[in-house]
Amino acid sequence: MKKLINSPGTVVTEMLSGLAKANPKLCYLGTDVEVICRKEKENGKVGLVSGGGSGHEPAHAGYVGKGMLDAAVAGNVFASPSPDRILEGIKAADSGSGVLLIVKNYSGDVMNFQMAAELAELEDIRTEQVIVKDDVAVADSTFSTGRRGIAGTVFVHKIAGAAAETGAPLEEIKRVAEKVIANVRTMGMAMTPCILPGVGKAGFTLADDEVEIGMGIHGEPGINREKISSAEDIAKKLTGKILEDIDYSESEVAVLVNGLGGTPLMELYVMFNEVEKILSSKGIQVYKSFVGNYMTSLEMAGCSITLLKLDEELKVLLDAPADAPAFKC
Repeated sequence: MKKLINSPGTVVTEMLSGLAKANPKLCYLGTDVEVICRKEKENGKVGLVSGGGSGHEPAHAGYVGKGMLDAAVAGNVFASPSPDRILEGIKAADSGSGVLLIVKNYSGDVMNFQMAAELAELEDIRTEQVIVKDDVAVADSTFSTGRRGIAGTVFVHKIAGAAAETGAPLEEIKRVAEKVIANVRTMGMAMTPCILPGVGKAGFTLADDEVEIGMGIHGEPGINREKISSAEDIAKKLTGKILEDIDYSESEVAVLVNGLGGTPLMELYVMFNEVEKILSSKGIQVYKSFVGNYMTSLEMAGCSITLLKLDEELKVLLDAPADAPAFKC
């Protein structure tokens, strides 16, 4: 295993410290807390907090900044942050008008954010929560954890963050976030495994000529393991699964082609080219596109495709200014 780290036990702390030093508008709250927040609060603005396990950079701390999150809470690599850490993130984000928690649909995240919300209520901080579950590789369910929250979460950060900057109340920010969640879908694939710093070996194996369609960002099983094929064929499989799940016909969409950490931009742009052709052939117009590493899985090679169905309200909020380390517009 070759990694540019000092020690697996300090990698999260040193990563967050480096992020804050590289971005003077951010503040790192320290080793015991592992929270990145904005240095300057805006009085009266609803706060936005997200977070989860580390290893998905730039998510989540890279999305802290004006027009996006107010604080992000980091757990250990691929591990949910504890409720006490999340509570510190809530406190850092609170300006007196309440805090919206944006949570990806993993059992540990859901449980710990809920516990933190209850602790915040005891300190008279009002919270609301939304659960992102955009991964169409997993069946939706009211009886189990169901769909995973993956790269579509970035659109929730962006649009809810823009709404918060308008001074809208907490209930309105939650409504807008839930509107994004209802209209965003993602499908991914992996070409190689990743190696956790504290483990030192791959968590699963793929043959040199194999890919896994639908694999999750922590290496969760996909829907099919098969021989690698062309970008055109893989784009059809990923996009097709999304289009089966929600009716995007004759609509405008935002498209995110997200790298998982080990895929060159050359290949991501090839994938976007194929996705755009598929959408165009179906009368679906690309309003805005994003190509790059937005929610990764350490050094895993692969990508995901995210589509967000837009209306005029969402377009205005998507276009609004943002100034976070990993998202500027």
